[in-house]
Amino acid sequence: MNSAKTTLAQASQLWAPPPKLCISEWADSYRRLSPEAASEPGDWKTERAPYQREIMDALNDPKITTVVVMSSAQIGKTELLLNTIGYYADQDPSPMLLVQPTLELAEAFSKDRLAPMVRDTPTLSRKIKEARSRDSHNTLLHKKFPGGHITLAGANSAANLASRPIRVVLCDEVDRYPHSAGTEGDPVSLAQKRATTFWNKKFMLVSTPTLKGLSRIEQAYEASDKRRYYVPCPHCNAYQVLTWLQVKWQEANPKTAHYECEHCHQTILDSHKPKMLKAGRWQAEKETVETAGFHLCELYSPWRTFSQMVSDFLAAKDYPERLKTWVNTARGECWEERGEQIEASNLMERRETYATFIPEPVLVLTCGVDVQDDRLECELIGWSEGFESWSIDYRIFYGDPTLSSVWQELSTFLSQTFEHPTGAHLPIACTCIDSGGHHTQLVYDFVKPRQAQRVFAIKGVAGEGRPLVSAPNKKKTGQSKRAVDLFTVGVDEAKALLQSRLSISQAGPGFCHFPMHYQTEYFQQLTAEKRVDRMSQYGLKRQWVKTRPRNEALDCRIYGLAAAVLLNPLWQMLKQQLLSDKPTARMSSPTQTKRQSQSNVRKSNYANAWK
Repeated sequence: MNSAKTTLAQASQLWAPPPKLCISEWADSYRRLSPEAASEPGDWKTERAPYQREIMDALNDPKITTVVVMSSAQIGKTELLLNTIGYYADQDPSPMLLVQPTLELAEAFSKDRLAPMVRDTPTLSRKIKEARSRDSHNTLLHKKFPGGHITLAGANSAANLASRPIRVVLCDEVDRYPHSAGTEGDPVSLAQKRATTFWNKKFMLVSTPTLKGLSRIEQAYEASDKRRYYVPCPHCNAYQVLTWLQVKWQEANPKTAHYECEHCHQTILDSHKPKMLKAGRWQAEKETVETAGFHLCELYSPWRTFSQMVSDFLAAKDYPERLKTWVNTARGECWEERGEQIEASNLMERRETYATFIPEPVLVLTCGVDVQDDRLECELIGWSEGFESWSIDYRIFYGDPTLSSVWQELSTFLSQTFEHPTGAHLPIACTCIDSGGHHTQLVYDFVKPRQAQRVFAIKGVAGEGRPLVSAPNKKKTGQSKRAVDLFTVGVDEAKALLQSRLSISQAGPGFCHFPMHYQTEYFQQLTAEKRVDRMSQYGLKRQWVKTRPRNEALDCRIYGLAAAVLLNPLWQMLKQQLLSDKPTARMSSPTQTKRQSQSNVRKSNYANAWK
């Protein structure tokens, strides 16, 4: 009888469902670290870096859909991804997608990290075969297992992100992704759309951060519950988040580096770190609503010492590019460019209520047009003596630029005249349209029949020392013998000039006026770049860098400024004509008087077109 019971018990164990494990428990039970991919090969032990446990297990929480990890290097981000892949392949078979910044990095991850894990973890090697050229189910970038598969893709390829429904989407180093996967849009959004049909979908975004305001992982972390890891002081037992400000050392001697408790000010050594990490706990700053966010710096890493971090800092602190890398990869924080920048809020505070649509001091109008893939944006600017300017109107014409309708809307706008308080009707005297994007030929086709109305194609070129507007080059369009004039705009020079004018605080020459109907987004775009000093192989260089993704208002303003420079108006003559008894003469002089014919002027100097 007992023998029968024993046999029955053994049989039932064979048919029993696998135990319900979370990811960290699975890793502790089954994961093996490969010698060519780990500094400490052998059995995986979560207790070696205890902060990893809650990060992994957050994916097992049914209330959490997305896990965000913003961290430094050397805290085990890649192992978190590998453990997640191994768990779902073994315990909860699902279709998975792992996205790397490029296809080449995806292939390297498959060969150097995924393949060794599968080979050395028995429970995975029984389910996932090695890549074979003749086996479509097991290739370098696509591996099947019972109940699911893992696909590896590059964020630079829209095709890789637009097939197969996926339940588990893992995005590695998202701050290194291109802005758009081809012309399809944001790679993270494209990958996440693959999981739309799954009620139990899971997302994991992992990265070291990059630039403040442009970092994908920072934006994702800010939208999460923002968890940080608190550890107890070995002396006073007070819990705290480890920060770089508390790392102390004797000058020029990194070997003396230690951590100073922010509460009792006692010295904390590297030898104290294992017990501190084991007793640590994650604490969220906000209520958890589907997204759990985790932030870690290198101070928590069991594989890095305080002295090593200090040595790296001392080697980088005098070189901006090295320091940026150190801030990103050691502190796990975004780099905020230090440089000259105008505050958007300051410009917004000085908005004015214009008495008329076209303010009375305005003598001439220009327009700058920026071409995007789904719209045209433009700004109408009024100018007076000394290049004092008035922003008048900002228009967005939505539509595919490959269609004629959106260009017709722009044409209608540019053909208008605007009533001046004197009764004169001012035309838009000059318009500059950016041709440097994806629709160069369309811009050429639009400006070619309108050059007599001073609608010109321009192309911005970066670099110090370039003139604000250069003489035009001839660009042939289609079969026509008539070429289009393409003006080159030195955008660095233009941005520097605009910034100096935005800094002027009192009305007068160079001052920039803004109307009350302009909103916050305009001013944020207008100030979306700052000038910084950067070290290159040729020495220190001044460059303009973005502090936020969108800067169309800045571009439109630069092109409108270039149009005013092209005109180089004779202010006194314009003022006399505007105040004369014949306001309609405004259309003919000084333009036609001084220019005689447009072709003759082109042969001389376009920067002095109105002289």
